[in-house]
Amino acid sequence: MPKTYLTRIGTLIRDARRHKGMTQSDLAELLGTSQSAVTRIEQGKQNLSLDTLAKIGDALDSEFVSLGHSGPQHLRIVGGQKLTGSIDVKTSKNAAVALLCAALLNRGRTTLRNLARIEEVNRILEVLASIGVRTRWLPDSSDLEIIPPAELNLDDIDVAAARRTRTVIMFLGPLLHEHESFQLPYAGGCDLGTRTVEPHLSALRSFGLEVTATHGFYEARSDRTINPERAIVLTERGDTVTENVLMAAARHAGTTVIRNASPNYMVQDLCFFLEKLGVRIEGIGTTTLTVQGLAEIDVDVEYAPSEDPIEAMSLIAAAVVTDSSITIRRVPIEFIEIELATLDGMGMKYNLTGEYMSANGKTRLVDLTTVPGPLRAPTDKIHPMPFPGLNIDNLPFFALIGAVADGSTMIHDWVYENRAIYLTELTKVGARVQLLDPHRVIVEGPTRWRAAEVVCPPALRPGVVVLLAMLAAPGTSVLRNVYVINRGYEDLAERLNALGATIEVFRDI
Repeated sequence: MPKTYLTRIGTLIRDARRHKGMTQSDLAELLGTSQSAVTRIEQGKQNLSLDTLAKIGDALDSEFVSLGHSGPQHLRIVGGQKLTGSIDVKTSKNAAVALLCAALLNRGRTTLRNLARIEEVNRILEVLASIGVRTRWLPDSSDLEIIPPAELNLDDIDVAAARRTRTVIMFLGPLLHEHESFQLPYAGGCDLGTRTVEPHLSALRSFGLEVTATHGFYEARSDRTINPERAIVLTERGDTVTENVLMAAARHAGTTVIRNASPNYMVQDLCFFLEKLGVRIEGIGTTTLTVQGLAEIDVDVEYAPSEDPIEAMSLIAAAVVTDSSITIRRVPIEFIEIELATLDGMGMKYNLTGEYMSANGKTRLVDLTTVPGPLRAPTDKIHPMPFPGLNIDNLPFFALIGAVADGSTMIHDWVYENRAIYLTELTKVGARVQLLDPHRVIVEGPTRWRAAEVVCPPALRPGVVVLLAMLAAPGTSVLRNVYVINRGYEDLAERLNALGATIEVFRDI
């Protein structure tokens, strides 16, 4: 066996043994061998036959050899440790998925610099590959090159990958100018209750798109003789709705006015990218966008999305819950100011550097250093609002922060039907969380955290909230099936470990 495979197998055996609570001596006794032999196996220094692997698998109730299957990923967290050091905020997940969809507008080569390498991106790349788009990660980088085919083959779309991401709904805007009829699988992603696609369909009717839902697919028909005759007024100021309409407008060779548009961070990134394609946009950062589109776009273009304010808030919450001082670099300050003002009101202290620019040349960044100290519950409820209000995706982190503050914090998650319910998972690690209704919870602090084994909630931000709580809980916790976290965070466990956390990735094998 090659040495690298032996090392990987040894690591799997070690993890399985630890998960069973066995020592090397215990395993050696079951196998009828010596502890030194088990040590060599776990260090990848011992050749192994299939028969030996089978015996080890029987001893540990684990299957080390399987065909074409890899089980869910879990995390083992040793909590109760303070974090120290510095960490960079990665580029935005939500900007990445929008830019991947927007690359379909361009017949030329698109290169996205320093893109988030996350599972959500991987699913979209699988969908793009299935319809003929060539993509490749450039060597030794997180830069992605995208080259479209002469014609997309939508009949071969990867349905399984498409159903695992809600992003596929944003294919409607780019595709409606190229195809008179096509179908897309129903969107998936986080389990957050019913999130209607009607605002998308209503807005895109202005471009002649009609969509019906049949047997798990959106059946789309596009009448390209129909173009917007007046301003498109969005019925909700949604991020993805705004992005879908922007992408449709980018290929309309005329003027499109979008009112009640979201001015949020991912929408601004999309606007900056469309400008690089030659599209003219007025009103970026406001709720009224005026778009002068192009009938054809064929340019070689490069773009670097800005940093992720939700990841920045995740890292702030990690510092708060572990009572730690860390420096979080490359924080997009414009998109987290309300969150910081809310933390100010709870008594949090922190230091900010002067501002500098992101690689896109547009987004203002700062470095933020947290200062440990007691917090008090806010006097009013915490609730999200469209930008420039408190970000909807950042709300769950305030349940975690409320759990370490003195007093009662009410979290009002009015946007999603189910997400507040998932915050009650914090009770499994010691928090006192009372569900008032599907949208509101009361969190009583401060909390005496305790270690526990928890199945990861099926929603991204609540899943990360439970993980961060486990960092504060003394002892060893297990968070099972963390795919949903990997959808939105790149190497989160490894990066937290660099700050002093102890998080081990393992699988049931």
